[in-house]
Order: sequence, then structure tokens, then C-alpha cells
Amino acid sequence: MPRVCSIVIAMLLGCAALPLRGEAPATQRPLVRDFLGICGHTVVFKPELYAPICSLARDYHPVEWDLDGHTEQLPDFPMAKNKVSWQDVYGSWAKAKFRTNVCLMFDSVKPDRWHDLEADSAAYGRVFGSYFGPSAKGKGLQVESVEIGNEPGNYSDAQYTALLRAVAPALRKADRNLRIATCNLTTGKSGGYAKSVATLTADPAILPALDILTIHTYAQAEPWPTWRRSYPEDPTIPYLKDVNDLARWRDEHAAGKAVWITEFGYDATIRKPDPKTEFAKWQGVSDTQQAQYLVRSVLLFTALPVERAYLYFFDDNDEPKLHGSSGITRNFVPKPSYYALAQLQATLGDYRLGRVLLEKPGELYAYEFVQAKDPGKMIVVAWSPTGKGREATVAVPLPGHRRIARAQRMVLTKDAPVDLAVPSAQAVPIDENPLYLFLTSAL
Repeated sequence: MPRVCSIVIAMLLGCAALPLRGEAPATQRPLVRDFLGICGHTVVFKPELYAPICSLARDYHPVEWDLDGHTEQLPDFPMAKNKVSWQDVYGSWAKAKFRTNVCLMFDSVKPDRWHDLEADSAAYGRVFGSYFGPSAKGKGLQVESVEIGNEPGNYSDAQYTALLRAVAPALRKADRNLRIATCNLTTGKSGGYAKSVATLTADPAILPALDILTIHTYAQAEPWPTWRRSYPEDPTIPYLKDVNDLARWRDEHAAGKAVWITEFGYDATIRKPDPKTEFAKWQGVSDTQQAQYLVRSVLLFTALPVERAYLYFFDDNDEPKLHGSSGITRNFVPKPSYYALAQLQATLGDYRLGRVLLEKPGELYAYEFVQAKDPGKMIVVAWSPTGKGREATVAVPLPGHRRIARAQRMVLTKDAPVDLAVPSAQAVPIDENPLYLFLTSAL
């Protein structure tokens, strides 16, 4: 697109920043390295490849592999009944210094296949927690947290409540240090991919046994047949609203529980959909847009009342269909999003969100990040919050009496970021790629 040069009316550098959308003071908000995670999958995940992106990994752990159709017969950990060695899987993740969150895929076991749903799932929870929990010293298989299901739409609300009632206390009894999470939740009615928060209050024993409420959020602008996703700041989609709704419900009904985003992402493929399939009109985003939207999503999420966010997905086979090209690698070859997220981690990993300086829809977003060890070090990230390839020259409000020492634009390749000279905060060149502004010390 032709460059659009528009000098925005100058803003006072000392203008008041927007309040954070959350209850925690800035000093208690997580560092970026403790905030961003990635969804992997068992034996396929390559921890060494994804270590530059984050140090949090989420596994889809098929309960069916452990039980093999006989729910009353417990597995002999660390081996699953299908001969997968969890010692090899989670041991390799730990070796790469990943902190592991396991999503127990009870979804893979149909409710009527349990010999006794509550008794058998509770027994499974006890043995899993005892073997894999963080108190299981010396085994090298410690996981920090466990989700009870992913998207268990094949369970009725009553059946999922029964599962929670059985598994959550069993995990808690097995290891007091193991953090316990829900499946994907909605504040509305249950559906095929999410369970209503009503399932958490159907039995008074459930909420006290839980630590974390989880949610999946996707920037869906249109349903079938296009499944089109929009840019993350789009005010017409519920991308951020759904998360805030869950946080508000938490504040009213489950104060003190954490909220995690356990799936978010964008499909990016270089192939066209097959016109003979249901995905004939499916629309993905470009590789560049995937990088832009994922990085901007992470930035937006840091300002929400959530503790962490896991991106979906680690790898794909370049399939032009829903969730078929969500990887940040394509057949384990990095996409632009891989390099952009690695830069985000390298730049902001030791920083936490300080303040939202400005959110002006369609024009400019600017967030301030503060280094944990030295709060005098600050980085402002600024970007054009649109999905139109917009470019502009704008005034960016800076904290205190600081100036811009140097700047780096979001990278899309393995090449090192290039320093840009930005002489004035009143004339900052922004586009859809977030711009990192490294500030001078306070005058």
C-alpha cells in the first residue's frame, strides 16, 4: 500500500496513562517470560526448537493412551498403556527447561466408556498427581499444573461436573503443590467446545479444589463457511471481551483464582483450500499477518487480568483449513511468526507491563514495559492497531521526561533486528509491525 503520512495532533508527553484492565498492581504482573506459553503435543513436540519462543509448554495428554479402554485398570507410569514413555516426553521438555502444563484429555474417553466415571477418574487423578506433580522429587517428570479436560463437548454439564467433583480433589490430595485448572470455559451456555461456568458451582466442593480458570479465545469475525479471523484489536469481535467476561465472573464467584488463556492463534498457509471440501471458502491470514497478530495479541493480553497465555500451535503441515495451519513452524521450518515471537521474548522476557500509555482504535496503541531487576529501564511498544497494512507517523506519549534512545521494528526473518534512529517522540514511524522503543533513563 502507498505510505500514509499523517502527523497526529501532538499529545502531551506527560499525559495520564490508561489504567490497567486488571486487579493486580504492575509490580505483581507476570514477566513476559512467565506469561507466554505454547501448545505442544506429546512425542511430536520438539522442545529445543521452540525454546527461543518461551519457557512454558502445554501438552494435550490423551487419557485414552493411559487407560486403553479399561478405565478401572490404572497405568503403570511412566509408561502409557500404548507404550508411550512419559519419561521420554516430559523428561525432554524438562531438559529444554520448559515448565509443563498438562491438559488431561478426558475428552478422548467417551462418558459411557468409563466403568465408573467418578471412581475411576478419581483413581486416575490420584496416581497421575502422585507421579507427575511437582512434589514427586527425583523423577524428572514434574509438571506444574493440570487441566481437567480441554473442550469436552461430548460430556453433558452434569457429567463434566461429576468429572470435576472426582478429579480435582483427587489431584489436590495427591500433591498439594500441583495447580489444578478447568477445561475451556464460557460465561454463557455450554457448547461443543466450552463448558459453562455453571458447572463449577453445581457442587460446593469443586471451586475450593481449583486454582485456575481457563479459556480459549480466537479472533473470529465470521463463522462457517469462511471462518475468517480479524486483527486482534478489532472492536467488533469478542476476542478480548470473552476473556474479560470470565475475569469478571471470577471476581464475583471465585476470587483469588487465576485466569489463563490456554489457546489463541491464527492460521497462515501458502496453499489454497480444496474447492471440493467444506473448507472451500475458508480464509486464513498471510504469514506476515500471523506474525503481526500473534505478537500484538500477546501485548494486548498482558493488559488483561490474566496470568498467562498459550499460543496455538507449535507446528502444522500447511493445511488450508480451520486450525490446519496455526503453527509458528511449517513442517518444523520457522515461519515469520517464529522469529517475531523469539524477538519478543528476547526483548521483553525480563520485563513486565507497566502501563497502557495509549489505546486509540484505528490509530495508535502504546504500552510501557518495565524491567524487573532495574525498573529504571523501560521499553515502549507502539503499533498501528488495524488490519489494513496502515502506516503513519505519529506522536507517542513517553513516561516521565524520557527520550527514545533507539528503536527496533518487529522482525520477520532470522536476521538480527536493525536499530532505527527515531529522533523525536513526536514523529514516530509506525505500521502493523510493533515497534520497540528503547528509552533513555529519566532526566
